[in-house]
Amino acid sequence: MKIDYLIFDSLPNRLLLDRIVELHTDIFGASDDLTNKMANKPGLLVIAAMSGAKVIGYKIGYALDDTKFYSWLGGVATNFREFGIGSTIMEKQHNYLREKGYSLVQTKTMNRWRSMLVLNIKNGFDVIETYTDEKGFHKIILEKSL
Repeated sequence: MKIDYLIFDSLPNRLLLDRIVELHTDIFGASDDLTNKMANKPGLLVIAAMSGAKVIGYKIGYALDDTKFYSWLGGVATNFREFGIGSTIMEKQHNYLREKGYSLVQTKTMNRWRSMLVLNIKNGFDVIETYTDEKGFHKIILEKSL
């Protein structure tokens, strides 16, 4: 299987953006006005894993400041999991961040997304905090020094 990885430091074109939102909705059940939220993030970074014209994985993040980056959203299509796509996207994101001078990457997850939690820990993230948000969801904050 041939997989191409595309990296954007701004919003991708409408067609690709629509395909990312479609995959996001398939994974998480809603789009939550993702396109508009992305448009307002400083230092936006979008990485898409492609199989032909199909988006099979993605990672979206943005700058918290000049040295700290927030790895915000991401996922891999169900039938493409277990091929290392998530790990490859993460590796590409971290390499890009190092090249741009970031020294720390942060992310959040929940116990219900255990595969993401395990992937982060396997790739050098440390749990630095947990909290319960305003909706009652237990969140786990992780950080990794780049």
